[in-house]
Amino acid sequence: MTVLSIRTVPDDILRQVCSPVTRFDASLKSFAADMLATMYDAPGRGLAAPQVGVAQRIFVMDPTWRSGIYAPMVFVNPEIVSVSDRMSSMNEGCLSIPDQLTKVSRPDTVTVRWFDVDGSEKTESFDGFAAACAQHEIDHLNGILCTDYVT
Repeated sequence: MTVLSIRTVPDDILRQVCSPVTRFDASLKSFAADMLATMYDAPGRGLAAPQVGVAQRIFVMDPTWRSGIYAPMVFVNPEIVSVSDRMSSMNEGCLSIPDQLTKVSRPDTVTVRWFDVDGSEKTESFDGFAAACAQHEIDHLNGILCTDYVT
């Protein structure tokens, strides 16, 4: 596994809408492993492909590893299929915007559909911090940064 270089603002790739992943092969698995290694090394709890210079719809997250519970996840071509009406605000950090926290209000619960690196479809609901993390990373795939929520 390779630790990749993380792009920071104002790098143009962070504003691109990413293309869908079309090939589920060994190179995708290797890239996902590199993304996880990079996320843990940073140290972060989520990382999207454009943050390492690749404009494709893939992100990784592990919202609980800092508490000693490792649960790495890889999301390929993710989409939010439902959100709760209840909103939650929290300070979000971003590896591409070092040393800055941004207070963001997001739905407290989201259901996400995605593919794993083998091409199997998954659907899961996330709440609390995990929901915010998934939404933050999906925003990256759409060229949106957490600072865009500041009015």
